[in-house]
Amino acid sequence: MKTLEIDIETYSDVDLGKCGVYRYCESPQFEIMLFGYSVDDGPVQVIDLCAGESLPEDVLSALSDDSVTKWAHNAAFERVCLSHWLRQHYPERFVSYSIPEDTVGNYLDPASWRCSMVWSAYMGLPLSLKDVGAILKLDEQKLAEGKDLVRYFCTPCRPTIANGGRTRNRPEDDRVKWELFKKYNARDVEVEQAIRSRLQKYPVPDFVWDEYHLSEEINDRGIAIDSLVVDHAIEMDERSRTELMDAMRELTNLDNPNSAAQLKEWLGKCGVETDTLGKKTVAAMIREAPPELQKVLTLRLQLSKSSVKKYTAMRDCACADGRARGMFFFYGAARSGRWAGRLIQLQNLPQNHLPDLENARELLRRGDYDAIRMLYNDVPDTLSQLVRTAFIPSTGRKFIVSDFSAIEARVLSFLAGEQWRLDVFASNGDIYCASASQMFGVPVEKHGVNGHLRQKGKVAELALGYGGGVGALRAMGALDMGLTEEELQPLVDAWRASNPHIVAFWWAVDRAAKTAIRMRTETETHGLRFIYKSGMLFIELPSGRRLSYVKPRIGTNKFGGESITYEGAGNMKRWCRIESYGPKLVENITQAISRDILAYAMRTLSHCFIVAHVHDELIIECSSGVSLDAICEQMGRTPPWLPGIKLRADGYETMFYKKD
Repeated sequence: MKTLEIDIETYSDVDLGKCGVYRYCESPQFEIMLFGYSVDDGPVQVIDLCAGESLPEDVLSALSDDSVTKWAHNAAFERVCLSHWLRQHYPERFVSYSIPEDTVGNYLDPASWRCSMVWSAYMGLPLSLKDVGAILKLDEQKLAEGKDLVRYFCTPCRPTIANGGRTRNRPEDDRVKWELFKKYNARDVEVEQAIRSRLQKYPVPDFVWDEYHLSEEINDRGIAIDSLVVDHAIEMDERSRTELMDAMRELTNLDNPNSAAQLKEWLGKCGVETDTLGKKTVAAMIREAPPELQKVLTLRLQLSKSSVKKYTAMRDCACADGRARGMFFFYGAARSGRWAGRLIQLQNLPQNHLPDLENARELLRRGDYDAIRMLYNDVPDTLSQLVRTAFIPSTGRKFIVSDFSAIEARVLSFLAGEQWRLDVFASNGDIYCASASQMFGVPVEKHGVNGHLRQKGKVAELALGYGGGVGALRAMGALDMGLTEEELQPLVDAWRASNPHIVAFWWAVDRAAKTAIRMRTETETHGLRFIYKSGMLFIELPSGRRLSYVKPRIGTNKFGGESITYEGAGNMKRWCRIESYGPKLVENITQAISRDILAYAMRTLSHCFIVAHVHDELIIECSSGVSLDAICEQMGRTPPWLPGIKLRADGYETMFYKKD
């Protein structure tokens, strides 16, 4: 046996969407009901475990045999579920990986697993089995009845008189549906086979599979949660919300002052009209409202704090050993291949600015609500700032947190050959100060001469690197930072004039991509290859990884000019035709290379216990003797496929996660 294609159907009383597969499997009620498989692309078989059937000996052995490649769509689900199932039913067959001090011991080694969902993502295709089959126009399509069957057999049901008060539907409750469910299970395996067959001429590089396996190892390892911080935060949030609601009722006499409709009507009667009560709008209204309304609006802003829901997510997905697992979705960002967050979503945690963060955290651990309210006044905001601190290292260990300095700006400058910027990075200068100095022709020092211009340099750097204009500056909050409307266009013009090589890079990429599509050929610029092949546009990066654009065309944009369009998941996650152009492609390329640099650093540091990664930052759990400088030095090493780029990683040691 060389390959084993797998699809399983499972039951658990734990909500998979809220809690993740690791917590889902730990439920005493978890079970695998159906095991669909194909050996070496042969006929599909379905094992009905609910009927007492058993897996064939060779299939059972293959699950922990590293010489057999296991395939599945969203393979992490099958691997983690089968890890629990083997440990429960065939403990003598279960084999894990790593070392005893690691926390991956309950799971099968991901190194012999492959995922057709990752393959689909690499090709710029949808992630779901149903949508991939539809886009590829496969002969075998996922059964439309599947969603209802999964709901019927795989999740708890509501007890009713008609169903005899049961809380779960079993095969004997509807034999017709069960037989159809078995066909659904077999069909999924057939669709997975068809996807692999269709994509075989576009293989995923082995080094990307290595990155996937490392990503799964990080998911298996998880990160420890401080249960005292989490439990007390949830309790304090409930108490705070009750007090805030009572205060608002007293001021407004509304039945439900948290209702946007009721509050807008009340504000209207007070002479303040608004179409929305979004956070930015309310914050702006507070600055202009009369004193008697400022209190109400401030209370509304406090009630709208949603980041405390992160604590609930931590509680829901923490495993029996107190670690949260499965938080990183490999190849989750379609255009760049970056990771996406799942469950707790570490990628969008609120920042912390409390000067006495450790003291505030200790008060939270003690559950001292009165002290927090007295010392910090705004309880929801304090809880929000303490979210990161709920992540802790294991007993006797510490965190080393290390991240790249201005990674996207470094990559963009290197690709474009913008020498003055490269000189700034080579001398470890401040790119925001240097950018402001270049734009305005005067020296700019942080907290020094012309220091007020640094903010303009920062806004310009964050907003304008990928072709952005006045609208991008507004979206970045330029007006909120003190710039005037009249300053925006001159700022755009000054930044572009100061970065002529970057501007030239945008349009060189635009020409190369359009020529490749129009002539159905291969072009090259700035070390990047643009390849049109079989209805696909590929952009080959220095690492050897490719970005994929489905069915590219040359079209006409709303201004009457030429534009590139391709098929992909749009803003509403619906499959549609998306418009792009040079600067946008440069953004994809720059973020993708930045992602590859992070992946290279992760592999360089794979001997360490990486427990999480956030954007361009790694969180490593290690013993007290591990050197911070050594970690930062290893992380900042230049990949062999991008010689000459100047990288720098900075970090800190901590006993709880925070934004340093």
